[in-house]
Amino acid sequence: MMTRRALITGITGQDGSYLAEFLLGKGYEVHGMVRRSSEEKFERIAHIREKVVLHQGDLLDQFSLAALLSQIKPQEVYNLAAQSFVPTSWNQPVLTGEFTALGVTKMLEAIRHTAPETRFYQASSSEMFGRVRETPQSEMTPFYPRSPYGVAKAYGHFITVNYRESFNLFAASGILFNHESPRRGLEFVTRKVTHGVARIRLGLDTTLRLGNLDAQRDWGFAGDYVEAMWLMLQQDKPDDYVVATGETHTVQELVEIAFARADLDWKKHVKIDPAFIRPAEVDLLIGDYAKAKKQLGWEPKVRFKELVEMMVDADIERLKRD
Repeated sequence: MMTRRALITGITGQDGSYLAEFLLGKGYEVHGMVRRSSEEKFERIAHIREKVVLHQGDLLDQFSLAALLSQIKPQEVYNLAAQSFVPTSWNQPVLTGEFTALGVTKMLEAIRHTAPETRFYQASSSEMFGRVRETPQSEMTPFYPRSPYGVAKAYGHFITVNYRESFNLFAASGILFNHESPRRGLEFVTRKVTHGVARIRLGLDTTLRLGNLDAQRDWGFAGDYVEAMWLMLQQDKPDDYVVATGETHTVQELVEIAFARADLDWKKHVKIDPAFIRPAEVDLLIGDYAKAKKQLGWEPKVRFKELVEMMVDADIERLKRD
C-alpha cells in the first residue's frame, strides 16, 4: 500500500502542528513548507521535528511552490499559512492581502500547472461573516467581512471555489470558527487570558488588560478541527464546510472560567483598555456545522470549559518550567 504524502503550509503554527501530528498518526509522509527567516521558530513541532520533512518556500513565490510540488508530489496540500491575526491586518493590510489572499491564488496556480490531481484544502475563516447577516452562520450565509483579514480570507475562499469550478481541481474550503489550544499564539485573546491568569497565579503579574468583554465567539479545540480538514479531502467530491461547535461564549465567560481554574477573582485583576478594542467589532459569530456532521461525520469533542481549563493548566506548567 502506497504511503500518502501531504504538504502543509504553515506547519509551524497551531493548526499546522496539530495537523502534522494527526497525519503522522494516519501513516502519512508529512512535508511542511516554512519561510526562510533569520529567526526560525519550531517550538510547536519540536516533538515531531524528526518525523516531518521541512522545505523552504514562500506563498508569494509561485515558482518556489511549483518546484516544491514537483519535488514532493503530494496527494494532499493543506494551505494553512497566512497573516492570521486580525488586529495586525489593520496595521499591515497590504501584507495581509498578499499572503492571505494572493498567496492562495499562487498555490492554486502552481497546483493547476504542476500537480492537477493534488487535493487542496484552503483554511477559510468565520471572520468572513463579519457583520453577520444571519445567526447561526452556515455555508449559505453571505459574507460581510469587517477587517482586512476577513476581506483577504473571503478572496482566498472564493478563488478556491472558482478554481474548483473552472479547472475541475479537487479544492475544498473549511470555514473554521475560532479554535484554540495551549499552542495558540499569545496575541490571541484566549491565550492572552490563560497566560495572564497563569502569570497572576504564580505571582509574576497582578493585572490583565483586555478590550471588549461582551464580544462573543464560537470557540473550539484546534485538535478537533484538524480532523475535519482531513475528512474534507477524503470525500468523493470537493466542497465547503463550516467547522464550529454551535455554541457561543463571551470573552467575559472565558475570563471567569480561566480565573476560577486558578482560584482567583477576575474582578480584582482585569482592567478594560480601549487600545484593545477593534476599529470595527464583529459582534456575534456562531457556526452551524450540520453539513460537516452529516457529510463528514464530524463533531467537536472538547467542550468550551474543558478547553479553557486545559489552556490555563498548560500555561501554569509552562511558566513553572521556564
